[in-house]
Amino acid sequence: MNDLWRGTWPTRLRIASGLVLFVYALLHFVNIGLGMLSPEWMDTAQDWRQLVTRSLLGSIVIYAALSIHMALALVKLAQRGTLRMPLGEAAQLALGVFIPVLLVAHLIHTRTAHEIYGVNDEMGYIMLLIYDTADGWKQSLLLLVVWVHGCLGLHFWLRGKAWWRSALPTLIGLATLVPAFALAGFLVEGRRVRALWADPDERAAMIEQFNFPDQETFATLIGLTEQLRWVFGAVMALVALAYGIKYIRTRKRSVTITYSAGPQITAPRGLTLLEMSRLRGVPHASLCGGRGRCTTCRVIVEEGAELLHPPSEAEARSLAAAGADSNMRLACQIKPVQSATVFRIFRPDGKGRNRNHASQGEEKELALLFLDMRGFTARTTGQLPYDVVFLLNRFFDAIVPPINAEGGTVDKYLGDGFLALFETATAQSSAQAALRAIEGIAKALQAFNEKLISEGQSPVAIGIGAHLGDVVLGEIGAAGQAPRTLIGDTVNTASRIEGVTKEYKVQALISAPVLNAAGHHVPESQMISLSLRGLNTPLHALPLTEASTLSAQIAALETTDA
Repeated sequence: MNDLWRGTWPTRLRIASGLVLFVYALLHFVNIGLGMLSPEWMDTAQDWRQLVTRSLLGSIVIYAALSIHMALALVKLAQRGTLRMPLGEAAQLALGVFIPVLLVAHLIHTRTAHEIYGVNDEMGYIMLLIYDTADGWKQSLLLLVVWVHGCLGLHFWLRGKAWWRSALPTLIGLATLVPAFALAGFLVEGRRVRALWADPDERAAMIEQFNFPDQETFATLIGLTEQLRWVFGAVMALVALAYGIKYIRTRKRSVTITYSAGPQITAPRGLTLLEMSRLRGVPHASLCGGRGRCTTCRVIVEEGAELLHPPSEAEARSLAAAGADSNMRLACQIKPVQSATVFRIFRPDGKGRNRNHASQGEEKELALLFLDMRGFTARTTGQLPYDVVFLLNRFFDAIVPPINAEGGTVDKYLGDGFLALFETATAQSSAQAALRAIEGIAKALQAFNEKLISEGQSPVAIGIGAHLGDVVLGEIGAAGQAPRTLIGDTVNTASRIEGVTKEYKVQALISAPVLNAAGHHVPESQMISLSLRGLNTPLHALPLTEASTLSAQIAALETTDA
């Protein structure tokens, strides 16, 4: 199963229902925003949208999603062992609880008024009803609350994916535009319909067009709104009561948890180990927010494992995906009832059994390159070791600075070559930095070779293989001897690309993913197809006999294609 859907069935149901509601809200807000451009566009978009949302199937899906999402959230809230949680999760929870308070009035005066009293609840009716009123401010606030709540939920669901993290700056910009567009549409269209309402003839026409409710109908709708708010208030009171009862009951009994290398805490039974950690201020990693969809909260139960309940299906599935041993459990799923000693594998505070937090690994989409000196063995045969080291150091002193100048670093030296990576904020900037560095290396090599020739030595030739993709960065090695490095198929592919530069008699081979990520559109006809070990499909790469004019060559190829 895809790791995005890993977890218990309530968790998966919350995700699915949340996605339905997010798409509905997005389309609704874009619909409102069209009022800034054209009333006709806005009404047409609403008609098309309601063909789906007000059909029998569409209504069932949307209202079922809303009911399920709210019910699961409230049940989870009632079942919490503690209200201590990260700030982002607390904000999402608070916004979610606030939504029904404002949403009730919107639903009653639109869908309910339409179904019971035949009100034509077009966008113009809604604008006329609330523009320049306190309710207008409340509904604008509802729009913002719904959107922020939905965006937070989407982020918490996808933040473990490298592609999501790399696209986050762009997505934040787009997410900001959506409510701004909707509110602008509301202001423009609201001002227009209010101006028409001031004309007696237009007012009569609008009353007939919208079948505008009379005072008695409005009184009924307002009364129904207040009743439903009281119902929701009663539901929240029951949730608070359930939480309070559990809080009191669990604090009558306690359990001692000892964390390897400290501390030792006493916490109420009935809480998950993650909740115990949060309640007592013990740092504990949890990327998915304690929903059992990731394994960053996993612990090794050193003492007391036999006293724990067996893993649920969802926990067992997540542990199996991580290749966990039998004494490894998820802190967000186990509820210790007896004393236990546990070791937190991942620590957000960077401490542990002499291991840094970076040892857990981090996935990123980056550009990297392998570089190798051609003919090194033949060149240095018969030379003294000192002379060999001296040549290599001079070589590296010459060609590494262009990498550093573009924000790149040499991850490891490999005799007469090295692996360099460009760890920047986005895949695009990483690829662009790699291309600039390759051109800089080639120019630096020209100057280095001129110096060698002036000394009576033969010039140095190199091969460069550049590739882009997902890599895992972390501290890899024995405790106390674990440098930060990177691994993954992308690293292997880059090495193999460099390995065939000699075969094609070129100075550099740059893979298509690097070029595409950097924003270049090089014709496929100008690239070669590489069949590399470990790849199921051929990989296209741009061959460069001389890389010192890389940018000019790419520009010329793009111009030719245009």
